[in-house]
Amino acid sequence: MIDGPYYVLTVLGVLGTGLAAGVFCAFSAFVMRGLAALPPAQGVAAMQAVNVAAVRPAFMLVFLGSAVLCAVLTVVTFVLWPDEGAVELLAGGALYLLGSFGLTVVANIPRNDGLARLEPGSPEAAAYWPVYVREWTLWNHVRTLASAGAALAYVLALAG
Repeated sequence: MIDGPYYVLTVLGVLGTGLAAGVFCAFSAFVMRGLAALPPAQGVAAMQAVNVAAVRPAFMLVFLGSAVLCAVLTVVTFVLWPDEGAVELLAGGALYLLGSFGLTVVANIPRNDGLARLEPGSPEAAAYWPVYVREWTLWNHVRTLASAGAALAYVLALAG
């Protein structure tokens, strides 16, 4: 059974990846739908504001802190290779690091950067907005599932 500091790190991994899954789920379930229902200029302006507001300590602690925790748990698992929970711990780390953090870097952030360069009322913004919403939300669904899967894997490791 996982115990000591390793147990605490795993519990924090459950909390962090679960919180990230909740944030991503909220965006997939209703935030992006609400923004997509606005006229393009308003939707673009609102999403630009959300993207700026997201880079604050509260969300960054959850998002980046979870990535650090997952990396630490993965390395410690490789080094210690516990009798129980090793596969689940490695799966949790892979799901979050690749499916949440990695996808954010390669799929969502580039789209956010592209949106940030547009003037909300411009024809370019109006043309890009529906594409942005569709693509960004698709990748966000994957981030949601990966983060939730990571939390579940860590719970299973603790239950081991």
